[in-house]
Amino acid sequence: MANRKLLNIELGRVSAEEYKELPDSGIVVVLDNIRSAHNVGSAFRTADSFKIDKVWLCGICAVPPSAEIHKSALGAEDSVEWEHTDDTMDAVRRLKEAGYTVVCAEQTVGSVMLDKFRPEPGRRYAVVFGNEVAGVRQDVVDAADMCLEIPQFGTKHSLNVSVSVGVILWHFRLFS
Repeated sequence: MANRKLLNIELGRVSAEEYKELPDSGIVVVLDNIRSAHNVGSAFRTADSFKIDKVWLCGICAVPPSAEIHKSALGAEDSVEWEHTDDTMDAVRRLKEAGYTVVCAEQTVGSVMLDKFRPEPGRRYAVVFGNEVAGVRQDVVDAADMCLEIPQFGTKHSLNVSVSVGVILWHFRLFS
């Protein structure tokens, strides 16, 4: 049976302890006032999948432990390092001071289309994802080093934030 689905044991995944020993990716995620705990959980699960170094939970984001986060994270909230701060700008300042290039996932006048962007080898990136309604706060956009935009071809103005996290992190890992 050539197309048999793999069993979980056949996937060769690392344990949570082994995960923490893997080399850093140089990528962190910043969630700017994400209102849905399910979206926060999905971001954790995606961050785990792509071995993202840390998730910053800012403002109104739900924080672990949370049954709603766990429902979509499936335990990734335990494998991926995280930190909460009341203000997204606090995280942005700290990340810039630590040498990260801050990138907002946002539609702006000067945004770079994702398909035209290639991460620079050896550079560390902090990717900011915004609120489901308002997007990334303007002061955070102003403080960012650049903005990335996911090309879209339909009638809707945006993607769900958890989908955007997956698309952009896959792109970063593909090209780094």
